Amino acid sequence: MLGVINPIAFRIFGWPVHWYGIIIAIAILVAVQMCDVEAKKRGYRDDFIVNLVYWVIPFGFIGARFYYVLFELPYYLQHPTEIIAIWQGGIAIYGGLIAGALVFGLYCRHHNASMLVLLDIAAPAVLLAQAIGRWGNFINQEAHGGETTRAFLESLHLPQFIIQQMNIDGVYYHPTFLYESLWSLLGVILLLIARYSSMKLRVGDQISFYLIWYGFGRFFVEGLRTDSLYFFSTGLRVSQIVSLVILFVGIISFIYRYKKKNTYIYYQTVDNPYNIAIL
Repeated sequence: MLGVINPIAFRIFGWPVHWYGIIIAIAILVAVQMCDVEAKKRGYRDDFIVNLVYWVIPFGFIGARFYYVLFELPYYLQHPTEIIAIWQGGIAIYGGLIAGALVFGLYCRHHNASMLVLLDIAAPAVLLAQAIGRWGNFINQEAHGGETTRAFLESLHLPQFIIQQMNIDGVYYHPTFLYESLWSLLGVILLLIARYSSMKLRVGDQISFYLIWYGFGRFFVEGLRTDSLYFFSTGLRVSQIVSLVILFVGIISFIYRYKKKNTYIYYQTVDNPYNIAIL
């Protein structure tokens, strides 16, 4: 029978290199490459995305960790030396998205670039990064759901290594990391189909779809998890509240653009498949 995967991939001069960090790094590199390729097609200079990433990623990590620590504050006040121990897990994607979006907006404003166009470029890349990043939770045996049975997991036709990794101290758990990863991956496919089809997309449609798709899926997946952050002592799951907020923001933004008369759209021509015009 397969054993549990060691969270440490290897050591360099005695220092452990965790699978969690490797997977997050791969997710970031894939997302940056996707954004860079698409941005260059649309006429942005070669270093535009790379320079943007230099600002967004560090502040995104800080925001993700701060968000997690904030809602686990009593624990970290008692264990302050663990606040920076992100290799043990404990970064919240919503915190990263919020911090990253703020830096993103400031960068676009400084360079007089369209934030909506760049968010459209980033939408499938960020969703793919999230799909990949969830496998770091899998390695750490975290972000799982409630108890289940081996028979149920086998009924999902999951590979044995996933089933075994979901066996924690003799108890099997729902692989909610996998549910969210697959949901995100499906969203990426739909976004790319829409992007490269002949659909008349309005500027902002892709980021709105991202907000709706991820918010909807995360709301239900979060309800299955056993390690949710709660809104202090209210008993409300923070991520479910945030999921509903971004879901409604996405819906409202769609409605606004489709009711507004002078809306910018993408359209394709032989010479330039990335034109933008007012509808």
